[in-house]
Amino acid sequence: MSEIGRARRREVEVFTLSFLDVISCGFGAIILLIVLTKTGELTVLEQSTQQLNGIVAQLDDQLNEVHGQSEILDRELKIKQDELVGQRKELAKLEAQLAELKSRYSAATKDSAVAEIIQGRLVTAKQDLTEEMRRLAAEGFHRRPEEPIGGIPVDSEYVVFVIDTSGSMQNFNWDLMLRTLNETLDIYPHVKGMQVMNDEGYYMFTHYAGEWMDDTPARRKAIMERARNWTPFSNSSPVEGIQAAISNFWAADKKVSVYVFGDDFTGGSIQRVVDQIDRLNQLDFDGHKRVRIHAVGFPTPHLGDAAVDRMNVRYSTLMRIICERNDGAFVGLNGR
Repeated sequence: MSEIGRARRREVEVFTLSFLDVISCGFGAIILLIVLTKTGELTVLEQSTQQLNGIVAQLDDQLNEVHGQSEILDRELKIKQDELVGQRKELAKLEAQLAELKSRYSAATKDSAVAEIIQGRLVTAKQDLTEEMRRLAAEGFHRRPEEPIGGIPVDSEYVVFVIDTSGSMQNFNWDLMLRTLNETLDIYPHVKGMQVMNDEGYYMFTHYAGEWMDDTPARRKAIMERARNWTPFSNSSPVEGIQAAISNFWAADKKVSVYVFGDDFTGGSIQRVVDQIDRLNQLDFDGHKRVRIHAVGFPTPHLGDAAVDRMNVRYSTLMRIICERNDGAFVGLNGR
């Protein structure tokens, strides 16, 4: 081969062995850089994941702690709420006791004022005694126990009150009824037994139903206090109460009086009621009725209602007849 041919072939062969070595080393370096870079990123990512896991665990711990504190607070709140309910009940009880004490104080004050008035009247009455009255007193004149007071026999040893608790009595006559009840009790300084029911036969003190209550100052005071706010159902007819009083409390060895307080009669036939009472309250061995029946008629104000006026008249008519036929007395009140 000539010199010219060899020179041309050397010019054409660009990619020699040395060039390929350089290129390979360059590619290797690039690959090494890529591998190193990816490894660093994975390390950083792994470290970040661990840090995040630690933060999440820490937050879980804090959340559990918050839940625990919340449960404790809930329990404490429940305890406080229960204590509040108990304190409110105790407060209501104390308020009720306070109201009762105020009522008793007011009643005691009124009783004291009334006692002073009565005492003053007694003093005046003593000063106004005539010579004739003094002479009778000196001779030992006394009223016989069986002698009537104001036309009402007071020889009974047991007393039953039958009180109309209807709306008309409550609205128009209750204060007058209370005064009359107190005055009637005063007529009997002491009895062997007493009882109070309404015109339906409902007992004022249910735990003494069908039994005699002992006559004590405390019992009389309890009757008056209870009567002030006593409002059991009533059909404005005394018949049921009278029948219950006779049936439950008559006894051959007892002298019993029944006092009926009312203002109207809404029942049917007056004659039928009279016949029922006659059959129930028969004559005893001495020729007297088993129980005496007295009645007080309270005035119902004229309201322009003829039916109301008629019931008031019917009550008076009924009780006049019953009292007359049963050894008692009827008293009609016409004012307050």
